[in-house]
Amino acid sequence: MLVTNRFVVDEDAAPAFTERAHAALAALAARPGYLRGELLRALDEPRHWCLVTEWESVGTYRRALGGFDVKVHATPLLAESVDEPSAYEALASAAPGGAVVERASDRAAGPYR
Repeated sequence: MLVTNRFVVDEDAAPAFTERAHAALAALAARPGYLRGELLRALDEPRHWCLVTEWESVGTYRRALGGFDVKVHATPLLAESVDEPSAYEALASAAPGGAVVERASDRAAGPYR
């Protein structure tokens, strides 16, 4: 499961934002089920940032949000993200040079439903 939170940050606020984002990422990384995470900034529009985390499942992500350090360090930051869907389930993947492998959706029977 992939979670993407997008932010629009004024350039003068970027140092404080990155400090808070690092604390949020560290709090999330300490939770069970966390697989990886990155703080990204758009190359062409430096006011646009993205915090991306990957989780074993939707359940591990939702349980992670209940952790004390996550509530203190991540939840306030995530509340400032652009108001749009942020949690995505993986429906297909491909390793370098590999074939596309489909996965069934957790939402309904059959792929992509």
